[in-house]
Amino acid sequence: MILPSDLAAGVRVLAFDIFGTVVDWHGSIVREMAALHPGVDGSAFALAWREGYKPAMARVMRGELGWTRIDELHRMILDDILPRFGLAALDEAQRVHLNRVWHRLDAWPDSVEGLARLKRRFTICSLSNGNIGLLTDMAKRAGLPWDCILSAEVFRAYKPDPAAYLGVARVFDLRPEEVMLVAAHHDDLEGARACGLRTAYIERPLEFGAAHPKDVSPRPGNDLHCTNLLALADLLAPGPA
Repeated sequence: MILPSDLAAGVRVLAFDIFGTVVDWHGSIVREMAALHPGVDGSAFALAWREGYKPAMARVMRGELGWTRIDELHRMILDDILPRFGLAALDEAQRVHLNRVWHRLDAWPDSVEGLARLKRRFTICSLSNGNIGLLTDMAKRAGLPWDCILSAEVFRAYKPDPAAYLGVARVFDLRPEEVMLVAAHHDDLEGARACGLRTAYIERPLEFGAAHPKDVSPRPGNDLHCTNLLALADLLAPGPA
């Protein structure tokens, strides 16, 4: 069994999944819809928008589309679902503004402090399918203290393509086992583990909203299982920020 102290000694870089792990995409979109379009079921809208995410990425990975940033994929999905929610009449400016809600997502309450504490001991970076501009805007607004913003855009490969996980190690000139992926999604962690990275699962039971609680029970394989980023900091970087 690998102890947290052993991981802290061997891991140099913590790479974080973003949507759902560090930021609350569902709650943020629900709040935005309540402000902009109060007659729309914000939860259903957020879930429908997110449902289109993996199928859209799959079109790129199959070669049906050339390399496409997540901003553009989000816009394709948005244009597709607007009529379903009675919003087909939105003009271009309104669509552009709404699509950029992904740049304005709120961090989970534990994220900023947890990241600040972890940054004392490790290099911390994003590893998201989100594009660099999106992740930068989000970090500026939410106060996410990244040392480095890495994205699928850098590697031209969406997770779980091995090129994304191994790309982090390559950027920092490290062995894969010196990098830990921190994520709230088991498929993401499985992809990282298959490439030799360490993994930490973060519970986000409300990722899809209170009406759709997520099963966050432990699964075998991950090095760590934590309730949130403060708990991860307690294990790997104890002490005040």
